Amino acid sequence: MSKPGPSIADHNVRAFIRFRVFFNARFYYPVFGILFLDYGLTIAQLSLLNFVWAIAIVGLEVPSGALADQFGRRPLLIAAASCMVLEMALLAFVPLGNPTLLFAAFLLNRILSGAAEAAASGADEALAFDSLAGEQRSREWPDVLVRLGHWTTCGFLLTMLLGGAVYDADLLHRAAAALGFDLSLDPRTTMRFPVYLTLANALCALAVTLGMKEPPCENRHAASVAASFGLIRRVFGGLRRSHRVLFLIAAGLLHDSIIRLIMTLSSNYYRLIQIPTAAFGILGAVLGLSGFFVPRLGRRLAAQRSIAFNFALLAALTATGLAGLTLCIPLYGALFVALLGIAMGLLGFFLSHYLNALAESAERATLLSFRGLACNLGYGLVGLLFAGLMRHLAFGTAATASEQQVFAAALDWLPWYFLISLLPLMVFARLSGCLGAKAKGA
Repeated sequence: MSKPGPSIADHNVRAFIRFRVFFNARFYYPVFGILFLDYGLTIAQLSLLNFVWAIAIVGLEVPSGALADQFGRRPLLIAAASCMVLEMALLAFVPLGNPTLLFAAFLLNRILSGAAEAAASGADEALAFDSLAGEQRSREWPDVLVRLGHWTTCGFLLTMLLGGAVYDADLLHRAAAALGFDLSLDPRTTMRFPVYLTLANALCALAVTLGMKEPPCENRHAASVAASFGLIRRVFGGLRRSHRVLFLIAAGLLHDSIIRLIMTLSSNYYRLIQIPTAAFGILGAVLGLSGFFVPRLGRRLAAQRSIAFNFALLAALTATGLAGLTLCIPLYGALFVALLGIAMGLLGFFLSHYLNALAESAERATLLSFRGLACNLGYGLVGLLFAGLMRHLAFGTAATASEQQVFAAALDWLPWYFLISLLPLMVFARLSGCLGAKAKGA
């Protein structure tokens, strides 16, 4: 008698984890800034391209979630992986030497990258969670998040260590010589190696999405673009009526925006606390090891503690990390960056656990896309505020003050910004009573 194959839920959960790993493991991340410059772009063009990328994500985030709920999650994930293949192919094969062609290729790359991020956001979680819910196994979702955290961490470590290594022509020459090979590589060739590896990941992600199976979804309405915009209005109206969902999204916006700002500027902070530049990548990989234990901690807290306790803990970790940064302790100040990294990991776990438990199946991807929209808008706003603060402090300090000194002065404002922003969230939670119930399901 033949052994029965895996259920749709088991198949889709494995596919979801593989997709996330392939989609997010981008080997050019360790050299992201210098990669663009080595291709021939300017810093001003890089800033403009990142702005275009953010606009693409914000503009497409919620519509893509509604399309996933209307037309199915698998088609949106196939579209996301296809966009990733195209964006990486542009960087892999664009000829060098023509500034106009290069900028056009990178501009299209950033638009496709933003579209890919938006299409995947919410749809991948909705596909996996609804596959479990269709078999009455939604309680297994925290275990899925733990497995995801482990595999994502493995992918992160590989990309951090290998991406920077294959970019460095001198390192490759020394490695080849140690193995007895006479190898000569042009830096203009090796700078594409992380891109080639990421293109291979994109093709793997596409293969994974093609093998996914559409999960059952109760009460899915007749699919049309007009109905998708109607779904957006309906979910937005529901957000205003659900105090708990509003709190979760607002708390996600507050914590994610300021922690992500610090993670973006972590190399500046490491330089400020006298960590050697050569150790940045290794330090990032070591801090990334938190992905092996933070999801387990999140699962235990979600099962045993209330939402109120968990988000109070999250706020305490964030406030402590931000306050610690202001001390600028040589070398050991990196521990406060690690503390914020742990808070970020717990935040992602809590938001996924609670929002998926609260969402209706037919509206899940749309609701999750509102989470992504809020976090991206918050990150952009905080980035603008911090840049304005740096500019203001630079004008108000002595002409001899270095950029690092201005950066250190700006860090002093962040704990106060966080605490002041946290106050209305606490008042809302208190008055609405949205955190009164235990968090063992939602």
